[in-house]
Amino acid sequence: MAGRFAPRTARSGLPRQAPPAVREDVPVTSGPPRAPLTREWTPPGPFDLRLVLGPLRRGAGDPTFRMLPDGTVWRATRTPAGPGTLRVRAAVSGRVGATAWGPGAEWLLDRLPELLGDGDDPDAFAPRHRLLALARHHRPGLRLLRTGLVLESLIPSILEQKVTTTEAYRAWRLLVRRYGTPAPGPTAELGLHVMPDPRTWALVPSWEWHRAGVDAKRSDTVLRVVRVAHRMEEAAGMEFPEAKARLELVPGIGPWTSAETLQRSNGAPDAVTTGDYHLPGIVGHALADERNADDTRMLELLAPYAGQRHRATRLILLSGVGRPRRGPRMTPGDIARL
Repeated sequence: MAGRFAPRTARSGLPRQAPPAVREDVPVTSGPPRAPLTREWTPPGPFDLRLVLGPLRRGAGDPTFRMLPDGTVWRATRTPAGPGTLRVRAAVSGRVGATAWGPGAEWLLDRLPELLGDGDDPDAFAPRHRLLALARHHRPGLRLLRTGLVLESLIPSILEQKVTTTEAYRAWRLLVRRYGTPAPGPTAELGLHVMPDPRTWALVPSWEWHRAGVDAKRSDTVLRVVRVAHRMEEAAGMEFPEAKARLELVPGIGPWTSAETLQRSNGAPDAVTTGDYHLPGIVGHALADERNADDTRMLELLAPYAGQRHRATRLILLSGVGRPRRGPRMTPGDIARL
């Protein structure tokens, strides 16, 4: 009988095999490179590209996302049609220009307006606090994005459970660079990668999760998610309550993770994040000068914004009015050293 600490490939029960190799010199697709596709879109009102797409970035070193000093945003993702890279240029004369590469290029451009918040309705938000009214006035270009893709937001949100953002961003960076594929298009200098497909996630060895600083609870949740990847992606087409319930059917996914995911995949304006270490105190301090507010009190304060509670919290965070610190920062852990 195998010992308790016998080597194993992953907690998926799959037979042991060598980790999938990442070949930087192998193109994402076979055959001649496809010509890039382009599209322009005119936002229906004030528009700030960085504010809109900023929530997709998982740290400054995110291998799937880059914001350049000239205002251009690059995004590498895995669409239902295959890997794709999207470059979006800041608005020029009221228009936004986009270029896409790879098998997923057409899919990405077809959904460009939706990604950039075309389906969002900022006018549905009626501020009842001066701070929120000022924040909206100073940030008129805020729109809530909608990617239409669940796993690309769900997996990094799982990695962020109960750890510091530094730890989570490091894990995402290491795993995507190791097991993802180089993004299509002229992305070599940017180092962009497309995240692994569900099967590759399932084949990540247990020791590689450990090396990336991901404990068994979080890696097991990722493995459960990728086994039902299709069912997870279906949530992108559901209304928020049904989508939330779908995601939370998977053990290890609770309200915090589902909200963080659906804010991005579904553009859900009411997906308020509960269970967060900092947010209740920030909201409490901003709206009622109550820096020790808990989730219950935060929801009470946000009740006037029912239907728009996520937008309200975005505006509070953008206002720069944070909760005064009264204790030490959460200390990052490093299980890879254990």
